Amino acid sequence: MTGTGRTMAGLSRARQVPDPPFTSTPVATFNEPWAMTFLPDGRLLVTEKSGKLRLANVASGQVGEIIGVPTVAYGGQGGFGDVLLHPRFADNRLVYVSYAEAGSGGTRGAAVARATLQLDASGNGGSLSNLQVIWRQLPKVSGSNHYGHRLAFGADGKLWITSSERDQQTPAQDLQSSLGKLIRLNDDGSLPPDNPFAAQGGIAAQVWSLGHRNLLGIAFDPSGQLWTHEMGPSGGDELNLIERGANYGWPVVSNGDQYDGTPIPDHVTRPDLNAPEAWWSPVIAPAGFVIYTGNLFPWFRGKGFIGGLASQALVEIEFTGTQAREARRYPMGRRIREVEQGPDGALWLLEDGAGGRLLKLTPNRS
Repeated sequence: MTGTGRTMAGLSRARQVPDPPFTSTPVATFNEPWAMTFLPDGRLLVTEKSGKLRLANVASGQVGEIIGVPTVAYGGQGGFGDVLLHPRFADNRLVYVSYAEAGSGGTRGAAVARATLQLDASGNGGSLSNLQVIWRQLPKVSGSNHYGHRLAFGADGKLWITSSERDQQTPAQDLQSSLGKLIRLNDDGSLPPDNPFAAQGGIAAQVWSLGHRNLLGIAFDPSGQLWTHEMGPSGGDELNLIERGANYGWPVVSNGDQYDGTPIPDHVTRPDLNAPEAWWSPVIAPAGFVIYTGNLFPWFRGKGFIGGLASQALVEIEFTGTQAREARRYPMGRRIREVEQGPDGALWLLEDGAGGRLLKLTPNRS
């Protein structure tokens, strides 16, 4: 056991943290699961990359299907992506989904749609209706890598979309391309007039920040600060504190190099471009991200958790104001695609790939 001390009313009291701090219980199995979000009744929506939306009863392990999802362009890193409830879901039943969408001439791009969720009386299925595409990643390009399309809502009700650079690199610096950007929209897809580049019009009016590579995690901390992580090239995975209108440097600077060994100038060479608060070489291949706010793990409150693909781990992040660092790494033995906090404060993980398990993490009481 390891202890952390704190002083209350002049007395020092040790809070005992188990080591390891959690136990992992498999609950269900999916085919290439990618993202998940909890419904108010405790059931779970899970996307499968090939194009299915699953409904999981985490109490029984029963898995059904939600029909009416959009057609996805499946292949490479593309397919069905994120799923997220509207902040007023209890009233409007709106669900947001992201996915790779086919274009003309073999091109593809990410898209975000919203629809009304109707659940069956049986409790094991449902459907999406009135599906409306509210955002498209433009331009559509060839290739099947680096879509991003992680979703989050801020406290102000704005919708945030991570738009990766589709492995094209230089468009990340072009404000009239949505590739390599963090996008901020109203909940209906319209443009907030206070976005930093709103006066430029066009795609630039969607953009909150630029110079990103492959953004696969987004989360707000308890103070309202927004954090994202992105995969670097050969080295240089990044965790970034997001600032309004900031340029994060890709592909001009990176703490990694090109896959063929060609060096890229490090962040320190361009102090005018935002450097990451934490970075990894060798890479962890980050995917999924949550900043913990629950009560079940009091010792985790305020910590971040990133799923590791290449690292096959759950990576714990410690925040201190605007600073961040890796605090600990928990080997999981499988590629971790997604991390979520459950209604009761448990941590939930999705393993990547065929036969990917849904894992429930609860405090280790031994």
